[in-house]
Amino acid sequence: MTAISVQHLWKEYGDQIVLEDICLEFAPRSFVALVGPSGCGKTTFLRILLSEESVTRGSVLIDGRPIAREPGADRGVVFQRYSVFPHLTVLGNVLLAAELPRAPLTGRLFGAARHAAAEEARALIDEVGLAGAQDKYPAALSGGMQQRLALAQAIMRKPRILLLDEPFGALDPGIRADIHTLMRKLWNSCEMTVVMVTHDLREAFTLATRVIAFERRRDRPEERARFGATVARDIDVWPRRIAGAPSSPGRDDPAIETGHGRDDPALMSA
Repeated sequence: MTAISVQHLWKEYGDQIVLEDICLEFAPRSFVALVGPSGCGKTTFLRILLSEESVTRGSVLIDGRPIAREPGADRGVVFQRYSVFPHLTVLGNVLLAAELPRAPLTGRLFGAARHAAAEEARALIDEVGLAGAQDKYPAALSGGMQQRLALAQAIMRKPRILLLDEPFGALDPGIRADIHTLMRKLWNSCEMTVVMVTHDLREAFTLATRVIAFERRRDRPEERARFGATVARDIDVWPRRIAGAPSSPGRDDPAIETGHGRDDPALMSA
């Protein structure tokens, strides 16, 4: 069954059309990268999948059912800005992701349940490379470490869909390469579909199983100002990546920023 089905989706704000007749099918455990010029609706589309925005026309289905009207634990999200709680330690941040769904009124587990959740959180903290930092606060962490924490926090909720909104754009190239390796490891080990917005084409083709380019296709200036983006290209990355399967030698090296080819879908046909 398809993990995500988008049928004839339109998103409008008054007379302004942001997304125009989007039709897409995302397979379970795929890793989809959304690229395109700034302002073409990539993040709006991601917010629709998170239920932070609603569609104007069309439908979004998850496993054949209409998407929930509000964000839920089935969809995790990591933003470019480090979305962690500054007043909680590393362990507290990750543990909270387990406590809130299970104890929505108190936000806290007790006894054996808390002990089990804390052990699970510590194991995940070690897996994302933050061993030894569980008692530190986010202010004491580097940018790369904070993004590792944000990933751990999102994955602790065991989402079926992980949404990434340019999560690695603010990182230095070397740190970014390490996070790419971690992201590939998490995608291979966790049962989840990933949808990532990025401006970096090299990053998109390094991590994703499929790259989708959004673009405003109207030619007349007066139409381009009003009408929104649609799917300009839909490319399956080859050789195919399959979650949990070994990578092909030499083709999955971490993406290092080259300064070229960013934010321009036309370059993908070169």
